[in-house]
Amino acid sequence: MPRSRFAWRDLVAQSLAGMLQRPARSMLTALGTVLGVGTFVAVLGITATASGQIGDRFNKFTATEVTVEDTGGEDSEHVPVALPPDADARVGALNGVTAAGTYWDVRLSAGGGVRAAPVGDDRQSQATPVLAASAGVLRAAGATFAQGRSWDAFHDGRAELVAVVGPGVAARFGISTLETLPAVFIDDIPFTVVGILADTERKPDLLMSVVVPHTAAEAIWGPPDPGARAAMLVSTEMGAARQVAQEAPYALRPDHPDYFKTVAPPDPRSLRENVTSDLDTLFLLLAGICLVIGAVGIANTTLVAVMERTAEIGLRRALGARGHHVAGQFIAESSTLGVVGGLIGTSLGTATVVATAAARDWTPIVHPLLVLAAPFVGLVTGLVAGLYPSWRAARIEPVEALRR
Repeated sequence: MPRSRFAWRDLVAQSLAGMLQRPARSMLTALGTVLGVGTFVAVLGITATASGQIGDRFNKFTATEVTVEDTGGEDSEHVPVALPPDADARVGALNGVTAAGTYWDVRLSAGGGVRAAPVGDDRQSQATPVLAASAGVLRAAGATFAQGRSWDAFHDGRAELVAVVGPGVAARFGISTLETLPAVFIDDIPFTVVGILADTERKPDLLMSVVVPHTAAEAIWGPPDPGARAAMLVSTEMGAARQVAQEAPYALRPDHPDYFKTVAPPDPRSLRENVTSDLDTLFLLLAGICLVIGAVGIANTTLVAVMERTAEIGLRRALGARGHHVAGQFIAESSTLGVVGGLIGTSLGTATVVATAAARDWTPIVHPLLVLAAPFVGLVTGLVAGLYPSWRAARIEPVEALRR
């Protein structure tokens, strides 16, 4: 008697017929793979897209910021202020510097504070920080104004009593317009508000502070307190930050560069890689869990199908089908479910990446190899899930099956 044969065309036809007999169950079975593959594609696509945005953001802001701290070095007790009077000009003359400014926290007198009126007890006044700064600080911080403007060299040179307030301070003190020439009272000294900040690219604490010219602050409250030494904020062109950080101490004090500590920006490439690696690890674990759940769902449904179709399996075996023919049929069904789930999941994952990027005005990044590999992941998931049920089906004896 010739050995029975099971052509590939028949295998595919029988597998499709088996799935189409219960389409709702087949779709629900493939749902786990859809979620797993979709999460897999979406996670890698979104992290790649976000990685590009992280790089752009760090390149634009963090990678162009340098902070110079006046520490005084070993002579800090004898040198309360190491920054020279023309510190802004010295650092500003360095190649690659776009703006530089000096600042420090003002220590107000005991019981003093910031008020909106010369009389009254404003308990919130104690919580309002006052920052003495040169005009270069606001330029280096990339400040934008809702109203008014910053002071300039004229105000600095004359130690004018003017101030720039953050939006939080303006709202707290009820300053909504500059047309009435509003003032804030710092230690009962009136400072005319010439600008209200809208936002800053750097040094966000400016948004909750009252900023006054450093010359006026020094004339009223003296030089920086030893416990709150001065510092400089420097903005640079792209790629110049580390070089500026090395040169700034020598430009300020060639005789004592050790009086200063510079804080250079981190390497945006390594920082981006670290962030991306953490995101990939976290979300790929989630995608793996979804794939495992999908594989268990396919295995469970295929095993149930084997039990329900015991009589059919017995009849096939009685008509000459061999064990590996039956196993191949069920493996083909589970693999097909995996491929279908993989294709749908790939489409949904790609659509998620594009939608997320469009919502945030980003450029979507999805690697072509990822799109090609994702359905293969679904195929492998379905194939692995169908191994045990197919083995069980192949071991069913025809006589026992036909008795049921």
